[in-house]
Amino acid sequence: MGQKIQIFDTTLRDGTQGEKVAFSAQDKLRIAHRLDVFGIDYIEGGWPGSNPKDMQFFELAKETTFDHAKIVAFGSTCRANTDPSEDKNINMLINAETPTVSIFGKSWLLHVREALKTSAQENMRIIYESVAYLKDHDKEVIYDAEHFFDGYKADPEYALQTLKAAETAGADTLVLCDTNGGTLPSEIRKIVSEVTEKLDTKLGIHAHNDCELGVANSLAAVEAGCTHVQGTINGYGERCGNANLCSVIPNLQLKQQYQCVADDKLKELSSLSHFVSEVANLNPDNRQAFVGQSAFAHKGGIHVSAVMKNEETYEHISPDSVGNKRRVLVSDLSGKSNIRYKSSQLGIDLDQDGDKVSEIVEKLKHLENNGYQFEAAEASLELLVQKLKKEWQDFFSLEGFRIIVEKNVSGQSRTEATIRLTVDGQMEHCAAEGSGPVHALDKALRKAVHRFYPGITEMHLQDYKVRVLNQKEGTDAQVRVLIDSAVSDNSWTTVGVSRNIIDASWEALSDSFSYFLANQHQNLHNKKAI
Repeated sequence: MGQKIQIFDTTLRDGTQGEKVAFSAQDKLRIAHRLDVFGIDYIEGGWPGSNPKDMQFFELAKETTFDHAKIVAFGSTCRANTDPSEDKNINMLINAETPTVSIFGKSWLLHVREALKTSAQENMRIIYESVAYLKDHDKEVIYDAEHFFDGYKADPEYALQTLKAAETAGADTLVLCDTNGGTLPSEIRKIVSEVTEKLDTKLGIHAHNDCELGVANSLAAVEAGCTHVQGTINGYGERCGNANLCSVIPNLQLKQQYQCVADDKLKELSSLSHFVSEVANLNPDNRQAFVGQSAFAHKGGIHVSAVMKNEETYEHISPDSVGNKRRVLVSDLSGKSNIRYKSSQLGIDLDQDGDKVSEIVEKLKHLENNGYQFEAAEASLELLVQKLKKEWQDFFSLEGFRIIVEKNVSGQSRTEATIRLTVDGQMEHCAAEGSGPVHALDKALRKAVHRFYPGITEMHLQDYKVRVLNQKEGTDAQVRVLIDSAVSDNSWTTVGVSRNIIDASWEALSDSFSYFLANQHQNLHNKKAI
């Protein structure tokens, strides 16, 4: 494998500026862990001080160990006519206590004059002093030259001077940003080549996708000398998005023999893409290159005939190399192997249950056809496999529940859930009030099982998401509910699907309780822990 390319992920910062993209602090932490395991070098977590969620994320990150990635706090250079030591933004970067910071400054005189309302010389000062101040605080500094390509085309000498100011101050990496996304690959290649000859510091590329060229521009920049690439998972980002790392990474690694992540980790790319889209509560793009469900899908006739003889006839890479799978639209050729692989990942041995694999595959096909999605709900998948293996014994069984919602003329509402369960052969009948139907149901379920499993108080719900699966059906539409639960540092996700949002919520909620009990009370039913 060839030269190492640093991969800098900004899904949690720049990606959240995309329309309909929003993450809680816990969402960000989950994604950061997944990016770390995948082998991303830098994870930009947000802008400290800009909003409470970003502050909470950095507080959580301080208490978390990352095996590979460096967490990065993002901000700007200090304000004009202000010393960095007195700038709130700069000091918030230091207080975030991340090993690396990323700050942006102006490269384009248009922005210096119109946005900052300051002089060209003052802009040079704030770049130099901001970088130097952060270096004095032992930070690795990645300097983002905002609008660099537009600035270079307008005034190449000044744009270079801004980079030299950051370089002289000690910046570790200089990132050339195509912030408006309007530069062509030929221009990127030419400008990066010219800049490379005049600077000694490592160069990076930050491309936006306004001309559908974010990936192409990133590849062109690497060919011209950049060894640091920024982007987002699934291309999330403001306007038309950022360069899509799900395409950048395999193109660099499989097509151009650069080293981005470990080869075995590259096979987790599709799973990573789907995981992030599920946490973002957004539909995955089936037509997305490399990782989309349709990327290696073939439909009848000449194509299928040729692929069955030699997959290279209609596939530019092996789908396995990016964790995807070949699909023939009349049958799924790799279902059994996928189940075996996934079960092995989850620590479930299917070697002695060969006759069950086909049953599991067919059950999953049926469920996914009805709207289930297990990419980000592995706890539900574990329970499903255990039940189909006949190795599962329920900790409780539902006899029935009833939910009453009252609203009076004053606008006040009251929600009560009554539940009947059989637990360890005994009937439990409990009621609880909550702020809504799911909250009340959660409290009633806890009350019903607490006498038998008091450890249930350790478990708490972290997040609750609902996605409408067939919007045209209006309020009669089928919905998918994802519930994130946690105890201490461990978290898991479960899924439920129904036309009735309460039924879907109950399925996800009861799976979450069952998963917790299976792990915390593994000996109660003389069963193997999941």
